Amino acid sequence: MDNSVIIGPAALSALAEFLYRPAVSRVFVLVDGNTARLCLPLLEPHLPPNYHLIEIPAGEEYKTLASCDTVWTALTQHRADRHAVLVNLGGGVVTDLGGFAAALYKRGIRFAQVPTTLLAQVDASVGGKTGVDFQGYKNQLGVFQAPAAVFIEPRFLQTLDPRQLKSGYAEVIKHWLIADAAAFEQNRRLGWLTDDWSAIIRDSVALKQRIVAQDPLEAGPRKLLNFGHTVGHALESYLLTQPGREALHGEAVAAGLVCESWLSVQRGLLSPEELDKIETFVFSVFDKLSFVGLETEAIAEFALQDKKNAGNTINCTLLEGIGNGVYDQPVTLAEIAESLRYYHRL
Repeated sequence: MDNSVIIGPAALSALAEFLYRPAVSRVFVLVDGNTARLCLPLLEPHLPPNYHLIEIPAGEEYKTLASCDTVWTALTQHRADRHAVLVNLGGGVVTDLGGFAAALYKRGIRFAQVPTTLLAQVDASVGGKTGVDFQGYKNQLGVFQAPAAVFIEPRFLQTLDPRQLKSGYAEVIKHWLIADAAAFEQNRRLGWLTDDWSAIIRDSVALKQRIVAQDPLEAGPRKLLNFGHTVGHALESYLLTQPGREALHGEAVAAGLVCESWLSVQRGLLSPEELDKIETFVFSVFDKLSFVGLETEAIAEFALQDKKNAGNTINCTLLEGIGNGVYDQPVTLAEIAESLRYYHRL
């Protein structure tokens, strides 16, 4: 495990130690409306008394340049210099957006991630991807910028409702499907609820770090981590354009796991029996997302903006058996639409 990721009850004390160093001039804490209310009280005893709070509204629809403007304005008005630290207290929106804002302010100030959702703890806060949505496309703007450190306190998960907790579990399942067949086999029989998430978080973070260490800038093996996301991001982005039908990131990824597993079967990479295991597991946790067959082409169109694409080729990560992801697999818009129709018929 990377020393810059601290997991467990000592995480917030380690954050305090980091923030009280003489090299840190000012501390800024980014929250959203939910984490300000539910999570800040747990963090506050570990913060220096003169920290400055920056708040943005909660929700994927606020993962925008306008919210970055809020952050940059506060940093500027309070004369944050290049020795300031931005602490991002929140889920994937806050950690992605806060990291992006910090990376651009004065050409880069340090930031620390304090992820409060399962999704952010096992995935979004680790690996140095930052970004915001733009013109309806997920993470269309972003930079690779590693945080100074990530401080993961599992107690924050107690603030989540079951739907948010499940959303993060989709990324855990993804990790097992691309690189840990034994964990998939073990956990598909156990059910998703647990009293202690620490071991799952630790294993997921370690798996992601192993992949990222090989390929920090996503030129090769790191693309494995996008399994479920080509179709998932397209579905998430489309539903964000439909007021009242928005899906959480993990809910869309769960649908993407099924669709891209089905595509793997069509390529002869995955057996129908393995697809059945994946579907049974995913649907034991997640409800099916609702859309009508006529929408499949419109949803698939969003995949044209996927960041793994090369020219007009949509590159997808597929499964060559459970536990073995394969990246840079070209798929067509028609195949993506067909996978969505398959999912819709289930």
